Amino acid sequence: MPEPVVVAFGRSPIGRAFKGSLTGWRSDDLAALVVERVLDRLPALDRGSIDDLICGCGLPGGEQGFNLGRIVSILARLNCPGTTVTRYCASSLQSTRMAAHAIRAGEGDVFLSVGVESTTRYQHGTSDIPACQNPRLEPENPNGYPDIYIQMGETAEIVAEHERVSREEMDRFGLRSQERAVAAQDGGFFDREIVPVPLADGRMMTADDGPRRNTSLEKLAALEPAFREGGRVTAGNSCPLNDGAAAVVVMSDARARALGIQPLARIVSTGLSALEPERMGLGPIDASRQALARARMTIDDLDVVEINEAFAAQVIPSARGLGIDPFDDRLNPHGGSIALGHPFGMTGARILCTLINGLQTAGGQIGLETMCVGGGMGMAMILERLG
Repeated sequence: MPEPVVVAFGRSPIGRAFKGSLTGWRSDDLAALVVERVLDRLPALDRGSIDDLICGCGLPGGEQGFNLGRIVSILARLNCPGTTVTRYCASSLQSTRMAAHAIRAGEGDVFLSVGVESTTRYQHGTSDIPACQNPRLEPENPNGYPDIYIQMGETAEIVAEHERVSREEMDRFGLRSQERAVAAQDGGFFDREIVPVPLADGRMMTADDGPRRNTSLEKLAALEPAFREGGRVTAGNSCPLNDGAAAVVVMSDARARALGIQPLARIVSTGLSALEPERMGLGPIDASRQALARARMTIDDLDVVEINEAFAAQVIPSARGLGIDPFDDRLNPHGGSIALGHPFGMTGARILCTLINGLQTAGGQIGLETMCVGGGMGMAMILERLG
């Protein structure tokens, strides 16, 4: 059976929505730029041999509509097939998983897994219009359906209360994310994964907008709750709204050998879980357990663990549910989405970039990427570093 391997990756810097560096970029144009720059790293690859471009996008509507994957293929002058998938926050983890499955099934050798989101550009339209929600799924509906449309911040409050995660602990984790991201940024860690993006004013964007250099526990403690009066979830212990794009080239090991390309990592296994939408933040636990079981591994076999930081409220209990201390050096060692940002469709591919980069930097072998997903799901993927 062919083995799926990652042979190239890259991402844009992450911009803050509405007021950050990437507000002038359309999602399709930004994704096409990243795809072109990532493919530049593979001169041995005939771009006409790409079997499919699978684009993950959280809310594929408005400027992110019209089958965004095919649009990006055209803009990047690839003219390969293109499709768009959404699994909200895990959209481009899903697209990488689909590429791996196609390769293992023998239905192709070269795939582009792309992730993109511009929250800023939602002003031009989005797929999720509140007026279009199904009235049968209203809260406390007579048929007993769960609250599928629940606000993500409210799910974080529910998880924090149920799992007894304190505000002080959440703020400490938020500060940890900022401090680690700033250190990684200053040390040039992210330079190895970032594709510079030209801006309208002539500058070149080479670093994420997000990391806050001057925050402190005292400043975080002074923030008001963002979603519930008297709550624990604040802007300081949650991810912000963002814009960004990332791309990953997934290839069969046989094609990589034939082209003389050194694989960077092997996709070992994946996992996918479902749970109550109100507790979606705990989705990484079961999804990661599935991936570990399929890889015949335990948490102790992992050198790096990347849990997406939608909210500190869910990362902390998810880590503990997997048997790892949330402040362990193996967990999000270079910060996470609280500091860097979380462009929904981009994040799965962004974390994959950071995970491989982190394994290369530390000389580690095995890494786990996992995340919670709106609607009550979790996803996970285990990678083995090869190069």
